[in-house]
Amino acid sequence: MAHPKLSSDTQGKRVSGRFSREARLRKHADFDQVYRNGRRLFSAHLTVFFLRRDGGGTRVGFTVPRAFGGAVERNRIRRRMREAVRLSLGEAGRGVDVVIHPKKSALTADFGELCSEVARILGRVRSVVESLEK
Repeated sequence: MAHPKLSSDTQGKRVSGRFSREARLRKHADFDQVYRNGRRLFSAHLTVFFLRRDGGGTRVGFTVPRAFGGAVERNRIRRRMREAVRLSLGEAGRGVDVVIHPKKSALTADFGELCSEVARILGRVRSVVESLEK
């Protein structure tokens, strides 16, 4: 089994190529709370739900509906989205739960386009959260 590649963050520390448990949204109740009490942002290939919370880092979860096809297609888009988020996770700020719901067009979108769209929408999440804090 190959080891995950290590990359450097902004302060030169080595970081793992995976999401830590603390960076993932895992419980159904957490997803439900984001859906019920959070806000939404739309883009060409994504719908993003987010909810500010007190303390901690950003937690990200993904929902991929069965309408996308079989497990292979759903897992492929989930992996692509997870990598795009991993590359730009710092854009969302701190203390926010984010649920990313890709649209069917994300299946055929270029990966570079997905990465830039994820970075752009996480930046919008950060600006909305910062405006709510004022």
